[in-house]
Amino acid sequence: MGTGHGHGHGQLSGSGRHRWRLAVSFALIAVFFVVELVYGLLSGSLALLSDAGHMAADVVTLGAALVATRIATRPDTTGRRSYGSYRAEVFASLLAVVLMLGVALYVAIEAIGRIGAPAEVATGPMLVVGAIGLLVNLVALALLRAGAADSLNVKGAYLEVLADTAGSVGVIAAGWLISVTGQAYWDTVIALGIGVFVAVRAVSLGRQVFAVLGQHVPEGMDAAAVTRDLAAIEGVRDVHDLHLWTLTSGMNVATAHLVTIDHADSHAVLDRARHVLREHHGVAHATLQVEPADHTGCDELGW
Repeated sequence: MGTGHGHGHGQLSGSGRHRWRLAVSFALIAVFFVVELVYGLLSGSLALLSDAGHMAADVVTLGAALVATRIATRPDTTGRRSYGSYRAEVFASLLAVVLMLGVALYVAIEAIGRIGAPAEVATGPMLVVGAIGLLVNLVALALLRAGAADSLNVKGAYLEVLADTAGSVGVIAAGWLISVTGQAYWDTVIALGIGVFVAVRAVSLGRQVFAVLGQHVPEGMDAAAVTRDLAAIEGVRDVHDLHLWTLTSGMNVATAHLVTIDHADSHAVLDRARHVLREHHGVAHATLQVEPADHTGCDELGW
């Protein structure tokens, strides 16, 4: 028996509400990526090229995030996606992780290959392009920050831009250090630092993505506390087969079996359980099965 609420799949998820932020950020970074790539090739700066590579990852990530928000709200016409296509946003976040790790690995390989090799780096373009890149990234960060807390999809894009902001700071630092010391190895050192920073952020986001895909209990939610609260409802004798997971950011889901005492009002139990899950644990979509105390057969499955 369900909770009695609607089951439509056309609502906006966390990232859907912030689609315009993704769109503006995408346009800004796509334009600057071309500028940075051209000047990176002209200057011979690995730090600038590595940051351009990360900008390319930003463009792909933001583009994928935009597409995912559109797919997530598209109605299912196949009859096979009973939960809609909201997970598209999570897969877009996974793409961000893969791209960030790829950029970090590329930068590390290139930096190690340059160790001990003579290099000439034009610091003028590094400083100018790095400063412009920093400004572009700060604008994009300001746009995406408001949605990062609501959506894993937007958070993936936000972390991409955050890492690229650090890259722009690194480019400026490398250009200044080279101009002051005359030592081009600072370009390699800064590039390695950018690579490590990107990799750490990618691993952090990856853990959250796999927690969603693995259907772990949502972060910040205590399954034992949910069980206790449901068991404390008037008319409920026992709670079992409780499952809690996240469909996509801002959409937590639950299923549970509620064993009632004799002569309990099942409708009242459902209403109270729905209220507890929604108001106290942030679960708006729950499927609850109410069972009388003498009901048997629920222990037949071993999972």
